[in-house]
Amino acid sequence: MTSMMKKKHITRRTALAAVAVVAALGISTPSFANNHEVLDSIHFLIPGGAGGGWDGTARGTGEALTNSGLVGQATYENMSGGGGGKAIAYLIENAASNHGTLMVNSTPIVIRSLTGVFPQNFRDLTLVSSIIGDFAAIAVKADSPINSMDDLLAAYDADPDGTAIGGGSVPGGMDHLVPAMVMEAAGRDPVGIKYLAYDGGGPTLAALLSGEVAAISTGFSEVIEQAKAGDVKIIGMTAGERQEAYPDAPTMKEQGIDATFVNWRGFFAAPGLPADQLAKYQEVIAKMYDTPEWETVRERNGWVNIHNPGNEFRTFLEGQEKVIGDLMKKLGFL
Repeated sequence: MTSMMKKKHITRRTALAAVAVVAALGISTPSFANNHEVLDSIHFLIPGGAGGGWDGTARGTGEALTNSGLVGQATYENMSGGGGGKAIAYLIENAASNHGTLMVNSTPIVIRSLTGVFPQNFRDLTLVSSIIGDFAAIAVKADSPINSMDDLLAAYDADPDGTAIGGGSVPGGMDHLVPAMVMEAAGRDPVGIKYLAYDGGGPTLAALLSGEVAAISTGFSEVIEQAKAGDVKIIGMTAGERQEAYPDAPTMKEQGIDATFVNWRGFFAAPGLPADQLAKYQEVIAKMYDTPEWETVRERNGWVNIHNPGNEFRTFLEGQEKVIGDLMKKLGFL
């Protein structure tokens, strides 16, 4: 499995190689004088509940765009259901009235179309740009006797059914795929995991804190604040090295498990979006990367930049579709 690059910006090739192996928001000081406003407003459509990775990405992007002066106003709408399929179907069916909307999505749009969770795929939407990558993490309650991946593996070996792992995606989805890949890398049966699915990061964390599951599989950025607050322990994460956002989190690799992974996140628009509107979206995202407001958001969440606009995004997704599909067949999910 491929290690992540040390620098903060990941190229398309590097991000795809990483996939092959798998928020509390602050307020920044505005710098309106430094940036020409590109768009009056953006409405962000979020296909999952509050507290998840999609939610954090949309709200973090909106924070950076408005605080930097590149966008006048950002609004947000959470539309859960169907593993993200409800929001995708809504955007397609109401395309003409949603030219001002950007929908956030990530690796699951590829996984869930492959598994038939919903009939649409990324080709049915307008591809705007990938934007960031988020590593995956395995976390347990702060008072859990499990303190490392070795402890989790020992608990799993002793009682597989009693060592359930929760996640905010459907069975066979990304939060299921990550621990399966980790288990395979650790020499265990990747199909034997007891995985419980929840609707997004908030309910997944609640299940962990209530003792319903022994551990959770989630985005690294989604549990940093809970780890800092002492509510959870991150016992393993999928970067090639420890991250500045929370350096107490050990990597899988340093624990002898050769598993690295980054989950891209990006933005899609309604089909048939006029070319000039698409160009504006791509312009504002490109300019955002050069702002200190974006760097504040990125660093706080432990994200890496993955910027692939337009046709580069399509090439990236088509490559990932093949890589992920081959991997899921290997692991028995397809």
